[in-house]
Order: sequence, then structure tokens, then C-alpha cells
Amino acid sequence: MTGVLLAASCVLTVQFRDRTDHPEASPASPASPGAGIPASGGPLHFERIGNPARTVARDRHGTVIATFTDGARTAVLTGPSRTFAEPRTTDAQVVTKSWVRLLPKAWARGAEQSDWFKTWLRSRLGSRDPDILATAFDYIAGAPARTTAAGVTYSGAARYTPNTTSDSGRARQGKPRTGSDFYDYLGIPWTFPDAVTRRPEKDRERSVDSSGYVRLVYGYRSGFPLNSRDSPAGSGLQRTPDAIAHGRLGVPVIPLTDRRPAVIQQLQPGDLVFFGTRELPGGRIGHIGIYLGLDTADHPRFISSRKSADGPSMGDKGGTSRLDGDGYYAQGLRAARRL
Repeated sequence: MTGVLLAASCVLTVQFRDRTDHPEASPASPASPGAGIPASGGPLHFERIGNPARTVARDRHGTVIATFTDGARTAVLTGPSRTFAEPRTTDAQVVTKSWVRLLPKAWARGAEQSDWFKTWLRSRLGSRDPDILATAFDYIAGAPARTTAAGVTYSGAARYTPNTTSDSGRARQGKPRTGSDFYDYLGIPWTFPDAVTRRPEKDRERSVDSSGYVRLVYGYRSGFPLNSRDSPAGSGLQRTPDAIAHGRLGVPVIPLTDRRPAVIQQLQPGDLVFFGTRELPGGRIGHIGIYLGLDTADHPRFISSRKSADGPSMGDKGGTSRLDGDGYYAQGLRAARRL
């Protein structure tokens, strides 16, 4: 086991060497138990820090092994080093020991004393089951297709929303063009907690727009609740980037602004990053991605599904996937949120 996730340049096949790849019985099933203790052994020390308010867990040597942010379900655990790469579109690589996982409930100060957390942590420390970042790379070009026991293809290379016959029909009815959500990728109807059922467009199978991609990774695959629409009611992730950016879920680690934020060092892997785009003028948020961390050249890099790359990408086709510099996305960054 090498702890590496690579997209091989010759065949662009994603390989994950920290686990045995197999079809999932349930895409949102819990992770299998890991070692349950820090690699160094001994008790953990929990410490409070700010900006944003959070709790860090340290081992007996003082090394941070986990970070939990108040009001967020996203936790970052330290684990084996992995390399995320996409040589089809970039020479950049992200080498990281960060493993992004979802807590059963939003973190609150003192939660380290609770039984639910102790049980959760024992099952996650040392686990090499796919996390948010590994799941995100299940959809880049060349990623192998996998199916559930019911025959639903739940992972494999995704396209961006194509121009389809359903769009022509909507245009004739005076309705706006819509993007592809996670159920379009899956090709199955989906009933949400509000009893609304959405049905996939047949010509959009295996495609997701930027927020559909986030809902596929965080929601369908990882178990975060999903809303059927953009209404702020309910506890689920909304449909569009603008609604998620203005929503109440999680913690705004970079508050929404009408210009590029001056400081982005508070970002951690797994954070959602939001962008203003040419397609949605007037300050609306038109694009969303998942922050990966610093690449090997120390540039903050993200992954998202976008039209210019025809699907999920951490690469530089149609715009550099960096949050620094003078590129389109770097200058369009407007906010970040930790779910």
C-alpha cells in the first residue's frame, strides 16, 4: 500500500492503492473501522483555536491529527500521504495527508466528550476508506466506472451538462436552460425529503454541472442531506452555487464579497469555494468547487465540473484551477464555506 491516488498519463486511469476497489452496496454506507488510535499511540489532547472557531486534536508529540470546526460537519483527519494528479490537463499535483470526512452531526465545543464522537473517531482514525477528496476524483476523465448491486453506475468519468434536446424544449416553452444534477448523472429518479421527485433527462446521463458535482460527491456519495430546490428551508444542500453560497449550512470561512478576498489562508481541504462568472453578472455566484489544498508548487488548487473542461477537473484547460494569481477563477473567487 503506497497511499497514492494517481491518474496515469498513459491511460488516464485513476488508481487508489490504499484500499481494495470494489462496487459499493450503498454509496453512503459508513466507513469500515480503522486502527482507532493515533499512529504514535497514546491519548489525544484537544485544543481550542479560532478563525474560525474550532477544536484540534493532537497526539502525544503535539502533532495535529484532526480538526473540527464549530457548526460544520466537515472534519479533516491526518492520514497516509496521497497524491492527486490529472496529467491530461496539468502538471500540478496535490500531495496531502489530509483526509476529509463528515461527522454525524455539526461540531460543537466539547463534543469530544460525547459517546457518539468517540465511536465515530475510533472508526475513522486509520481508515483508508474513500474520503471526500478521493470521491471527487472518481469523476475525472479516465476514472473507472463502478456500479451498485442494483446496477446503478455511481462513479466513473463525468461530462459537463451538454447542449441537449431537453434544452431546446425548455427554450420553446420560455424556460431557462438548466444544468445536470447528480440524479442526471445516475440516470435514476430521486425523491427528496420534501417528497419532491426529480427525474433525470435521458440525454444528460453521466453529466453534472458544478453544483450537481458537489451534490454528487458530498450528498449522494457521502451522505450529506440534499434539498430538491434552492429554498433555504430544510437542512439540505441547495441546488445552485448562488443558493449554497447564500445559504445557512456550515460555516462561512471566507464571507461572501463582491471582490476577490484579500486572505485565503484559512481554507482547508474539503471547503467549498464560490466564484462569480461572466455567465451570471450582477454579483451572483455562478460556479462552485472543492478546495484540495496546496499543490507541489505551493499554489492553492481546487477541483470543479466546468464546461471548458467538459466535466470535473483540477487542471488548467479553460482556466487555471488555482486560487492565487491573475487567472479567471482566482480573480473570480468570492467566498468559501465549510459544510
